Amino acid sequence: MQRVQPAVVNVYAAKVVQNRNPLLDDPIFRRFFGVPGQQPEQMQRSLGSGVIVDASGLVVTNVHVIEGADQVKVSLSDKREFEAEILLKDSRTDLAVLRLKDTKEKFPTLDFTNSDELLVGDVVLAIGNPFGVGQTVTHGIISALARTQVGITDYQFFIQTDAAINPGNSGGALVDMSGRLAGINTAIYSRSGGSQGIGFAIPANMVRVVVASAKSGGKAVKRPWLGARLQAVTPEIAESLGLRSPTGALVASVVPNGPAAKAGLKSSDLITGIDGQTVDDPNAFDYRFATRPLGGTAQIDVQRGSKPVKLTVALETAPDTGRNELVVTARSPFQGAKVSTITPAVADELHLDADTDGVVITDIGGDTAAASVGFQKGDIILAVNNQKISKTGDLEKAAGERPRIWRITVVRGGQQINVTLGG
Repeated sequence: MQRVQPAVVNVYAAKVVQNRNPLLDDPIFRRFFGVPGQQPEQMQRSLGSGVIVDASGLVVTNVHVIEGADQVKVSLSDKREFEAEILLKDSRTDLAVLRLKDTKEKFPTLDFTNSDELLVGDVVLAIGNPFGVGQTVTHGIISALARTQVGITDYQFFIQTDAAINPGNSGGALVDMSGRLAGINTAIYSRSGGSQGIGFAIPANMVRVVVASAKSGGKAVKRPWLGARLQAVTPEIAESLGLRSPTGALVASVVPNGPAAKAGLKSSDLITGIDGQTVDDPNAFDYRFATRPLGGTAQIDVQRGSKPVKLTVALETAPDTGRNELVVTARSPFQGAKVSTITPAVADELHLDADTDGVVITDIGGDTAAASVGFQKGDIILAVNNQKISKTGDLEKAAGERPRIWRITVVRGGQQINVTLGG
């Protein structure tokens, strides 16, 4: 423990929030009383934990610990504090990588274990800063592996432990008995807000992928792309396929010319394993596939009809040329929205069908026209005033026309919505 504890740190994130008076949103109130000066500002602080994974001062923590922070500080176990910059945020895994600023020394680190070799019943220790009381170690066992129905991040594949994890532990270390990092503690299941013996950690093999992307200078995590949409096997589907139990990942559709298509994967194939590891459901496949190193190949076991088939899939990233991301600045309902032309990579990030065309909102500024109109991240803009929107340039042009009435066609969650707004 003496060797492990110095590599676990406290992460303090601070952001400035303005105390808005809701009366100021009323134009009549503003006209009669004038707009007062700057609204009072307040500092909001959040507290979490982190793990040093590189001797140069790279720290991994949860995105939700540092989300929206203007300033991030890291406190070591010897009470020294460092400012930290955010190198990479990966909201799909809820992992962020920080770098300690202005340092020349070598820091103690934790090595990764191979989280695929962990077993239910293995003893583990959770280290973090629960409730801000200071560095705390709790112990327990691995209660379950490959929890895929938790609903916390895109990659649903968690280590479940009964080691006590509480608020403030987020981003801290789950270590095995050889003192290696088994996972990053990320969430608890609790009715009261305190520990009830059900905690979840992101497996070390996924953490390793995110840290490698940060080390190589990437702003986003590069992962292999399958180029196929998978669905869960229900008991009814299992019966129709003649399966003994509803396991595996069923191929719903395949993108033309994608890695899956080139490997020979077909619709209605059932994926049962990857590189010798069984696949129980689409979430398990997504995790296994996402943690494979780019550039090589993966062996996929498929049940096609009654025949087992082995396919070799190339591990390559989704095509991302022609994204042409921009923030709409023209006075319009779209002002303040960050939009992107939908490429296979964008579709993959936002869980859109791979054959989706058009322009999608990838981010929205807080106090903007787009936010007040009610646009959301993931909205697909199909048409503006009967003009089809195929690329971001089309939307930028339409936003600059300033008509008296805006007629906008949006797809949200698979539903088409027609919106009419005054100019």
